[in-house]
Amino acid sequence: MGDWTPRDRRFSELGLRLMSALVLIPVAVGMVWAGGWWLAIGCAVFAAAMALEWSQISAYPHGRAMAFATAAFCITLPVGLVWLSTLVIVAGMAFCAMTAVGGLRVRWTAAFGLFYVTAMASGLYFLREGPWDGRAAALFFMSFVWASDAAAYFTGRGLGGPRLLPSESPNKTWSGALGAVTACALCGLAGADIEMASFPVWIATGIAISVVAQSGDLFESGLKRRFKVKDAGTLLPGHGGVLDRVDGLGAVCIFGSLALYLLPGFSGALGF
Repeated sequence: MGDWTPRDRRFSELGLRLMSALVLIPVAVGMVWAGGWWLAIGCAVFAAAMALEWSQISAYPHGRAMAFATAAFCITLPVGLVWLSTLVIVAGMAFCAMTAVGGLRVRWTAAFGLFYVTAMASGLYFLREGPWDGRAAALFFMSFVWASDAAAYFTGRGLGGPRLLPSESPNKTWSGALGAVTACALCGLAGADIEMASFPVWIATGIAISVVAQSGDLFESGLKRRFKVKDAGTLLPGHGGVLDRVDGLGAVCIFGSLALYLLPGFSGALGF
């Protein structure tokens, strides 16, 4: 989303980012293309990794239990038993709250962490498996998020400029944010042409996806600042942790699936 880094260092991590993307993007596309149990298993793996990262940055002592709970929730989704999935997540949050070491705020942080990583991982499943053309919806939304991230990175680091929200994420700039929104608006034009659907709806959707993705990024950045860490982990070279990589995508999957479920005619207007 843009950067305040000195010009001679702005693209030093580009190679690492590209290598990570070359691994992650085919995995994500394969999961979404297959859907069903394959997608649920993939979501479970990513959710478990995020839970372990959350436990590390928040000093929660039972990271493996948190990882097991969020993975178990994802695995129950293809079964289609709402009561079972609800039981797993509620029991997991209760366990995290009871076993956290500290006062009420620490216990709330542990329970929220489980809910947060589970929502981001399962959001992709709900987007893909909803009562619309889920494969198309998930692939389009994912590609828009990646376009937003890439445009923000290159525009922000190339142009620099005023900081977007220095209190939460001091490296992000307005130029990167506006570049991301512009890129997603252009992607909306392409999406409307491919799906032979409403151009205004697709353009508005592209802009909304970029705004939500950047908001998810800023939200996670704010959480890290409160925990006084720069990255959620070190698993992904050039990015940090899994949480650092999927914060924007997770937010888009959550709000995208909710919008498709709750707004009558939205999926039809997009051609899904």
